[in-house]
Amino acid sequence: MKLGTYSTAASEPRACVLVGDAIVDIGAASAGALPSDLGALLRAEGWKHRLEALVASEPDPSHALADVHLCAPIAHPGKILAAAGNYQAHVDEGGGVRVDTSVRTPRVFSKPSTTLVGPSDPVVLPNISDEVDWELELAVVIGRPAKEVSIDEALDHVAGYAVFNDISARSMKWGIENREVHDWDRFFDWLSGKWVDSFAPMGPWIVTTDEIPDPQALPLRLELNGEVYQDDTTAAMIFDCRQLIAHCSRFTTLEPGDVIATGTPAGVGVASGRFLVPGDVMVGTVEGLGTQRTPVIAP
Repeated sequence: MKLGTYSTAASEPRACVLVGDAIVDIGAASAGALPSDLGALLRAEGWKHRLEALVASEPDPSHALADVHLCAPIAHPGKILAAAGNYQAHVDEGGGVRVDTSVRTPRVFSKPSTTLVGPSDPVVLPNISDEVDWELELAVVIGRPAKEVSIDEALDHVAGYAVFNDISARSMKWGIENREVHDWDRFFDWLSGKWVDSFAPMGPWIVTTDEIPDPQALPLRLELNGEVYQDDTTAAMIFDCRQLIAHCSRFTTLEPGDVIATGTPAGVGVASGRFLVPGDVMVGTVEGLGTQRTPVIAP
């Protein structure tokens, strides 16, 4: 199933499921038996079987897909965790060294939910940076609570997968003349560059695990104004989805609706000195999950 959140001129965002070329409003079609918020749906007992039964009952379509606006599938996940440096080619293009997984653990940071936008919503360039970059990624969406889970059990806690773009400001302008910059300042500048509003296009859908039997076999491709910059597969991850979930669950309880962005392959803008400018359009696709078409606009 392909789960999402839509809005119209007449309605606030509501959870939906794609059926053919139309969407079914989950809350309305179930007469309120299932939540109209996707985050709440993933926390509901037996949500998947109940939703499958609803779809099998062939409810009337709520809207044609072309008539609605698709929002970020989950508006306010409890946590957005993201893996840094999780494709060796991306590490290489940044001047890093070979990652030895026998002595290294994943590097994970967080993004606030205010970074989330939908698959066709604009990325708004901030005034604090002139070097804004793209990072197309596979996102894992948690469907069952996970605490200290094993690698072998990790995927049992996944609701589905989505396209995610970890937009990043590569430099920051704080307006402080002669600012002293130490190693920790450089780290926190990097981290703050992940936190800007609109810096996490997500969607169009959360595609449930039954449609994605192997999350490590998904081609990713990002085009900027029609030119291909990123073209790889999730098979190239250093730490795979199972390892990332198990690792994160060691230090925090993963809850339904939480998002883990799994890192980006080579081809980011900083490697070539090409940063986003107003008027750019990014088109990001992960096979089986859908495509984002993200315009870039001025502050």
